[in-house]
Amino acid sequence: MVHNKIQNGLKDGVPICVGYFSVSFTFGMMAVKSGISPFHAVLISLFNLTSAGQFAGLNVIVSGASLMEMALTQLVVNIRYALMSLSLSQKLDSSVNLGNRMLIAYGNTDEIFAVASAKPGTVGKLYMYGLILLPVTGWVGGTLAGAVAGTLLPADIISALGVALYGMFIAIVVPMAKEHREVALVTVAALVLSTAFYYLPGLKEISSGFSMIICTVLAAGIGAVLFPIKEEAS
Repeated sequence: MVHNKIQNGLKDGVPICVGYFSVSFTFGMMAVKSGISPFHAVLISLFNLTSAGQFAGLNVIVSGASLMEMALTQLVVNIRYALMSLSLSQKLDSSVNLGNRMLIAYGNTDEIFAVASAKPGTVGKLYMYGLILLPVTGWVGGTLAGAVAGTLLPADIISALGVALYGMFIAIVVPMAKEHREVALVTVAALVLSTAFYYLPGLKEISSGFSMIICTVLAAGIGAVLFPIKEEAS
């Protein structure tokens, strides 16, 4: 069975669009608060399209780090998209050519990948374009709305709304940590490492970008060593 109707993709993309708008609204506010213009904040969301990567990149920009540090940070944070794209490529209909695959890869976020992968059979380019269109619009539109609000709202309200970012990550991590002890351990390891790099002499001298890279790699390494995934017997 091939899913290749753009209207079905648009329908499946609506809830993703709503969720993206709220998260990118916070990014837009934080970007403006950090000294980035609304125009450039929108460009970041349009060409990057990754919440974790954008928030991490914002810290790197504010700290005045080098382009190499930015590139490494984005590589570590976003490398999962390469794996998801490889997996999704097996789900695409054989009629989807290389050009279409490159465009689809641009919009292959976690949620879009999950929805497309859950479809029985294969998916075509029209369905994927429909599935991607509204979430991208919501992400960019939310960034614009948040950036504009950041220039208009009082500083106290902007600061209060900024807490939404931390609430979002807590809402994502805590339920998974309760169900899977490996997630809980990796999360605790990341928190301990991050705290060490923030407070301990010597470690706190390392820039925020490289600290994030080191903490991510070490925490993921701890999880990989303690909780390896066994390969299925062929």
